[in-house]
Amino acid sequence: MTDANLPSRDGGAPAWHAMEGAQALQALRATEQGLQEAEASQRLRQHGRNELPPPPKRSPLRRLLEQFNNALILFLLSAAVLSALLGHTVDAVVIVAVVLVNAVVGFVQEGRAEQALAALQALLAPSARVLRDGARRVLPVGELVPGDIVLLEAGDRVPADLRLLHARGLLVDEAILTGESVAAEKTEAAVAADAALGDRLSMAYSGTLVASGQASGVVTATGAATEMGHINALLGSVQTLTTPLLRQINAFGRRFTALAIAAAAVLFVFAIALRGYAWLDALMVVVALAVSVVPEGLPAVITITLAIGVRRMAARHAIVRRLPAVETLGATSVICSDKTGTLTRNEMTARRVVTAAGTTLASGAGYAPAGVLSTDKGDAEPDAAARQLILCGLLCNDAHLRERDGQWTVDGDPMEGALLALALKAGLEPDSGQADRPRVDAIPFDASYRYMATLHRVGGAEGELFVKGAPEQVMALSPRQWSVDGGVEPLDRAYWEAAIADAAAQGERVLGFAMRRLPRAPARLGFADVSDLVFLGVVGFIDPPREEAMAAVAECHSAGIAVKMITGDHAATAAAIAQRLGLADAPVVVAGADLDGVPDEALPALAEKADVFARASPEHKLRVVRALQSRGAVVAMTGDGVNDAPSLKQADVGIAMGRKGTEAAKEAAEMVLSDDNFASIAAAVHEGRTVYDNIRKVVAWTLPTNGGEVLAIVAALAFGLTLPMTPPQILWVNMILTVTLGLVLAFEPPEPGVMRRPPRRPDALLVSPFMLWRIVLVSVLFTLGAFGVFAWAMQRGLGVEAARTMVVNTLCVMEIFYLFNVRYLHTTSFTLRGLRGTPAVLWAIAGVVAAQLLFTYAPWMNHWFDTRPVAFADGVVIVLIGVAVMVLLEAEKTLLRRLDLFEELRADGAADIKTKEART
Repeated sequence: MTDANLPSRDGGAPAWHAMEGAQALQALRATEQGLQEAEASQRLRQHGRNELPPPPKRSPLRRLLEQFNNALILFLLSAAVLSALLGHTVDAVVIVAVVLVNAVVGFVQEGRAEQALAALQALLAPSARVLRDGARRVLPVGELVPGDIVLLEAGDRVPADLRLLHARGLLVDEAILTGESVAAEKTEAAVAADAALGDRLSMAYSGTLVASGQASGVVTATGAATEMGHINALLGSVQTLTTPLLRQINAFGRRFTALAIAAAAVLFVFAIALRGYAWLDALMVVVALAVSVVPEGLPAVITITLAIGVRRMAARHAIVRRLPAVETLGATSVICSDKTGTLTRNEMTARRVVTAAGTTLASGAGYAPAGVLSTDKGDAEPDAAARQLILCGLLCNDAHLRERDGQWTVDGDPMEGALLALALKAGLEPDSGQADRPRVDAIPFDASYRYMATLHRVGGAEGELFVKGAPEQVMALSPRQWSVDGGVEPLDRAYWEAAIADAAAQGERVLGFAMRRLPRAPARLGFADVSDLVFLGVVGFIDPPREEAMAAVAECHSAGIAVKMITGDHAATAAAIAQRLGLADAPVVVAGADLDGVPDEALPALAEKADVFARASPEHKLRVVRALQSRGAVVAMTGDGVNDAPSLKQADVGIAMGRKGTEAAKEAAEMVLSDDNFASIAAAVHEGRTVYDNIRKVVAWTLPTNGGEVLAIVAALAFGLTLPMTPPQILWVNMILTVTLGLVLAFEPPEPGVMRRPPRRPDALLVSPFMLWRIVLVSVLFTLGAFGVFAWAMQRGLGVEAARTMVVNTLCVMEIFYLFNVRYLHTTSFTLRGLRGTPAVLWAIAGVVAAQLLFTYAPWMNHWFDTRPVAFADGVVIVLIGVAVMVLLEAEKTLLRRLDLFEELRADGAADIKTKEART
């Protein structure tokens, strides 16, 4: 359908934006009167319906079965089967319940994630106005074909990619594609073939919204061939990454399963061949040890810990859609953030008023009329020239401000809303201004002449003409300017060009203002009247950064997290915002056009160095995220538009905006911010680190205590000693402690200095060197304690049954005191807060004590578990053994911290210094 000699881009794709309208029509074999019905039907068969392809779906059964594809889960199920066969129904039920809970949670969460691609369908309008056979018709969007002539007006959703043929006052909100906070001015004039997506002013893209004006255009692409379809394809090509925690648990499960099976087999053979055990007795001991050594409660505790983190984050405006995203936040080392609406308020603010008399600055942000005006000369009130310019902005204006529930919003153009807020700050009321100078006529803004003009009647027959628009265009109509003394003087173009350049360097968008007094107001305003103007000055606008975002960026930096801005906005604007946010003193800015020339192998180094990526397309965002991940970074990506969806899905944690975000962005993300506030991300990272700390505490408590139980039995078998516990007693200890102490660490509050530590390494082992040392040390201490109590009881002639009862109680007491030690991995537990515990800890201890009293003194428990009552004095000794273990472990923790042997025990301040040095 197209000519090979036409302008092209991207390796041969037609550059419709670089063609003249007539040339595009010719290439599409279309006319301005529209296609014939027969031709349209043929093209519909050729190109297909104007719809995005449906996302591929996995069957529910497959998604459910995939939840069990885990080595540790399979081993747990095997242990459950063996426990059931040997009559240990309680253990089997507990293990199966844990596995099923994890499977159901994963099944539900993954089902919701598959809605990401389907959400893009909602962005297509249900119908469109077209020309067919020279007549206007309303067609379902799905029936549009390349070559159709589409008619647009304010409020329409663009139904397909269009090359504009005629445009009058057309403003299109392209934020979902480009991230621009201000609607783009569209025109039918061709632009350069290599223009960025946001600079293709002759195009209107599918899914964007017409803010004002009218236009007609020819369809150049439909369905999957549109820019929206291209994003859909990118989104579909992104594979969801496994989180660091899941990778660690899977690796741990594989290694642990292999080791446990091998050790169980060796122990089984050893007990039969060398110690003379009957095979059934040996099997019973081995199964009991296997159930004890396998941390079957670990997956459940991890799920509960993540769920508690989800609840805490929801209270801080961060809604988590996938549980593993909670702990991934704790490992986040880079946050790639969209600018508009995320780091900024997405509300234009008139910040600077420049006249011949000087500069007036306005405080405040957004559309709320809260703020003061001050001049560069120190005056609290604006001068007469500034007031006249502000009046011009008030009257040459079609917007309206509304206050709802304490929130100020604008109906109309955002920059006109900012001018109304500026007037209110200066003490001018919109209603009184219109009453004193009623509007007679107006020339609406149009991209072809780039200004707006309004005519007002003053007094009797006199009139005043107010004009605002592109500064260079307004200056071209203004041979004179308002002078310092309130008179008129020749236009000083060099002065104004310098002022405009200075505002642009600050990342501000600039409008020029002028006026003309008429001895008699004409009945109708014509273009000939907009001449011989007096230039009043310029106003600089900015989408201001959120104050809370500045504090959040600083907090992220203190936590060793790099923050990078990836936006579709212009480089100067993005750099100015980045500097105010504190991303860097001198932000390194890379434009999207420059990224195109960077090969994939060189991009990771550039991505680490840059602070801002401006004029970025969806492909640029995706490439940057992948480049950072290739260097081992754990990347969190924030965004709100459809253009952000692929990179949100690619990132380790995708974070969408809840209020202003599109459904496609929300469905592609793992987390949604209900308040659209970047500061909530820092709070979520804080919670994520707390969650991971608590998971590590669970592991640090579970493995050593299980190891202590197992080592005592293995040592007895190895040396031919009497078993210090029977298999039922082993299972009792495992069961009672799993459902009590094994859960309470999930509820632990954050340790001090959580956000002063650097991010953990994504490849860090779940069982770190320190934890491995702890497993060995605590296992040995528990074994020594068990054998010591057993030998002491036997020496006193208490009998094997009483000795074993004391061993079980000793293990429980040591595990209780070890729980207090492990509650603080980075600081000492010998504090009032540490010794007091949390309600969850106290309730768990009370449960263990009550269960052990029954185990020791209840006759029916004595019968079931072959236990005996323990004397009060012996109970005191057992408690003192637990105290001694805690004191010894606290001393060990302090000594290791001073020796600086393990990275995770280093002081927070030292880690903070190392982080800042590395960042510098």
